[in-house]
Amino acid sequence: MSKKNRPPQDVDALIQRLQADFAAMPPQFQIGARYLIDHPHEVPIASMRTLATQAGVLPATLVRLAQSLGFSGWTELKAVFVQSLHASPMAYTDSAKAVLKGRNKPLAMLQRAVQAQAQNVSKIAEQNATSMAQAVDLLVKAKRVYVAGFRASHAPAFTFYYLYRLFRNPITMLRAEAGTLEMELRALEAGDVVVLVAFAPYSQEIVRVYEAALESGCKVIALCDSQVAPIALEANCNLIFSTEVPSFFPSSTAAVALVEGLIEQILARTGKKAVMDLQSMENQLHQTGYWKR
Repeated sequence: MSKKNRPPQDVDALIQRLQADFAAMPPQFQIGARYLIDHPHEVPIASMRTLATQAGVLPATLVRLAQSLGFSGWTELKAVFVQSLHASPMAYTDSAKAVLKGRNKPLAMLQRAVQAQAQNVSKIAEQNATSMAQAVDLLVKAKRVYVAGFRASHAPAFTFYYLYRLFRNPITMLRAEAGTLEMELRALEAGDVVVLVAFAPYSQEIVRVYEAALESGCKVIALCDSQVAPIALEANCNLIFSTEVPSFFPSSTAAVALVEGLIEQILARTGKKAVMDLQSMENQLHQTGYWKR
C-alpha cells in the first residue's frame, strides 16, 4: 500500500489528511470532512447515522469518505477517534500518584523528566516545518497583534508578548483581569492577528477569545498541542508542540521553545528595522530597567 493510500493512524494525521485532500474532494465528501474536522469529539460517542444527519449527508457518504482515505469502512475510521479519546491525559491527581511511586529514586526521576523535555523540544522543527513560515508571514504583515494564554498557558503566551515588544509594536496581551475579558475582546477588528497559546485541558477563556477572533474576522495563529484542539480547528495557522512528561502536570517547555523560535524568525524577516528598534529598547532598559552596581 502506498503512503498516500495508507490510512492515518492517529487523529492529528487524519485531520491533516482531510485538510490536504479537501480541495479535491467531491462536494458531499467536503461536507462530511468538514464535520469531522469541526466536531472530532463527537465521532467516538455518536453513531454514523447520527453524525451523517448532523453533517447533512447520507451515511453512505461517510463510508465512502472513509474508504477514500484508505480505511476499509467507517468503523475503522471511527476507531482512530476512539483511540484518541482513550489517550486523553490523565487527571493531575492520577498522574501525581504515579509520580509518588518513584520518589525514592529522585535522580532517575530527574533524568526521565529531562529526557522527555528534550524529546518534546526536538520535535518542534518537524512538527512545524511548513506552518512556521506561514505564521511568520501573518505576523510580519500584521498591523495589530493580540496574544492570549490563560492558566498554565500564560507563561509561553507572555514570553511571546515580552519578546515581540522588544522590537515590534503594537501588541496587546489579553489578560481577562477582574472579569474584563468581554470588554477587551470588543477591540478586535478584521485584519488583526490573534496569537493563542493553549494545551489540554483547555480553559474556557481561551476558547472564548478564539470564538471572538473568528467572529471579528481576525487572523488566528494557534500554538497548541494538537491539530484538533478547540482553538485549532478554524485557525489560519497551527503551530504544534508536545506536553507529555512523566510528571503530574503537562509541560510548557516545548511551547516556550516554539515561541522563542517564532520570535527569532519574525525578527529575521523584519530585518534592519527590527534591529534598530531592538537597540533602542535595549538602550532604554540598560539606562532604567537593569540594576547597576
